[in-house]
Amino acid sequence: MKQFQPENTRNIVLLSHGGAGKTSLSEAILFTTGAISRLGKVDAGSTTSDYDPDEIKHKISINMTLLPCQWQDNKINLIDTPGYFDFTGEVKAGVRVCESAVVVVSAASGVEVGTEQSWKYSEEAGLARIIYINKMDRENANFQKTVEQIQSKFGTKCLPLQIPVGAQKDFEGIIDLLSLKYYVGDKAEKAEIPSELQEQASSLREKMIETIAEVDDALIEKYLGGEELSPDELKNGLQQAVKSGNIIPVLTGSALQNAGIIPLLDVINNYMPSPLQREVTTGDGEAIEVGPEAPLAALVFKTSADPYVGKLTYFRVFSGAIDSNSHVWNASRGDTERIGQIFVIRGKAQEPVERVGVGDIGAVAKLGITNTGDTLSSQNKPLKLAPTTFPEPIFKVAVHPKTKADLDKLGASLARLAEEDLTLRVSRDTDTGEIILSGMGDTQLDVAAEKMQRKFGVGVELKTPKVPYKETITRSAKAEYKHRKQSGGHGQYGHVRLELEMLPRDSENEFNNKVVGGSIPKNYIPAVEKGVNEAIKEGALAGYPVSGVKTTVYDGSFHPVDSSEICFKIAGAGAFKRGLVEGQPILLEPVVNIKITVPSEFTGDIIGDLNTKRARVQGMNPEDSNNVIEAQVPLAEVLRYAIDLKSITQGRGRYTTEFSHYEEVPAHISQKIIAEKQAEKEEK
Repeated sequence: MKQFQPENTRNIVLLSHGGAGKTSLSEAILFTTGAISRLGKVDAGSTTSDYDPDEIKHKISINMTLLPCQWQDNKINLIDTPGYFDFTGEVKAGVRVCESAVVVVSAASGVEVGTEQSWKYSEEAGLARIIYINKMDRENANFQKTVEQIQSKFGTKCLPLQIPVGAQKDFEGIIDLLSLKYYVGDKAEKAEIPSELQEQASSLREKMIETIAEVDDALIEKYLGGEELSPDELKNGLQQAVKSGNIIPVLTGSALQNAGIIPLLDVINNYMPSPLQREVTTGDGEAIEVGPEAPLAALVFKTSADPYVGKLTYFRVFSGAIDSNSHVWNASRGDTERIGQIFVIRGKAQEPVERVGVGDIGAVAKLGITNTGDTLSSQNKPLKLAPTTFPEPIFKVAVHPKTKADLDKLGASLARLAEEDLTLRVSRDTDTGEIILSGMGDTQLDVAAEKMQRKFGVGVELKTPKVPYKETITRSAKAEYKHRKQSGGHGQYGHVRLELEMLPRDSENEFNNKVVGGSIPKNYIPAVEKGVNEAIKEGALAGYPVSGVKTTVYDGSFHPVDSSEICFKIAGAGAFKRGLVEGQPILLEPVVNIKITVPSEFTGDIIGDLNTKRARVQGMNPEDSNNVIEAQVPLAEVLRYAIDLKSITQGRGRYTTEFSHYEEVPAHISQKIIAEKQAEKEEK
């Protein structure tokens, strides 16, 4: 692909709810621009965008995909993104490196939760936007109803520049209100506007002109004076209004029929901003110079791990240029990075290029120190761009390797996955010993497990994480244990008396020595403590760790020949276990603070559901059109809450949790936990 000047580059991210047709739209755009010679189909797994085996299997977009193409004299860098919330990290990364967005809405389904999320992300990033009402050929397609929904949700600044002719099986083409011309079929052939639509088209065009004029003082003065606005004045006025976000063009068509694609491309070329028309700032908010001769500033926005190619790093050049076989300065790491051959990526195809200039997007393999979020710059003028901000993961699973061989490769493969997707986190629960994989939802983590098997040959099972229960005592107790063994020659002897006392629930365990008179020699006291610390790991009820206990060794006895450290270690552990039983032990469970943000209409359902989860609602505060519900709830009840919340709110709710404290498990639940633990032991 030839080099393009930044003023002839458009970076466009495709956003929508899952199933609205982004991937089909991207395929139609590539076909119309000549980038591909045949139209692929999502159902057949033959699209340029969804080429990953996981995407073909699930028939959804999982990764963002770069899809550059050329329309007239401009290069358009399309980024197709997933529509499902589980893969929101890919969406955020795509939004970060574009100036514009095409928000795709299904004419049959209307505005859905993913549409609202996409809108929020693009608005936060200050992107110029187009809304494309897709699937006009589908059953139940209704353009007018969808426009009303859009304007109700996002405001009257969403302005139709086109109207469809026909709908569902009778959909034939679109009328462009700017030129007042009718375009028929996939070739956008011009035809006479049907007589029954001429009056409606003229009326809507008049409203459109008035809206465009309102955003410019000179134009509105001329319009109100009864003068007609020239095509150039309309174009310039619309350009400024779109760039400032005062007008969001609403277009329509059918990606599967390849209808409405040429007018969409024309609007992208004529009205969407170039990289030079958007201010670029450092992470500290300082504006930087944008241009081919300005110092280099390139943001790494995606990393993919390939078992054959190695690490592939995607970057967007905001200023300056990156050449193949050169050296750059990684401003985030403070070190030099060697750049090998640079590629322009289209789907899974890679085309080598000599240079990626300002405003363009490229990729390079096998970088040594560079990760997602880093800024590539020049050492004499290092610049650091703000990285993409990713949401915190909310859904957790425990990862269990299937075989010993899988265990050996598990750590490395999980690290590679987390490097690819920054919404994945890997940790180890020190209380349960499980490896925990956290993400945005169950689908994302299921796909991650499939990817581990396919890419790295690591088989794993994903399970609900164990709850880190603890045990403690409810009253002080005294206990002794005498370890005595005689088997010829030297025997074994250790005798320990302990006192166990309660400490506050979330306190660390304590060990004290109050032995007087040498009943236990000082050199054996550390062995007693060691035995107690080992016994603490496994309580008397269900084998969970013990907490909140103060242990004091106050007496015992020894034998001058038969006593040893190991004898007193055994005696210390034995006395502690007896003391636990005497101290009337109970189970403790972790309780978390949960903050749930949901649209107001779901508040009653959420509180009703929380009541079934033993939650205590602490308060409720309005926030815009949402309610924020704060509660305390046992961790065991919300291990899979991401799924419950998605189901109750149709995906419109979100939540966060943080550990609060431990408290006693109710007796009936405690009995069930103890029985399950006992059954586990018997199975082993």
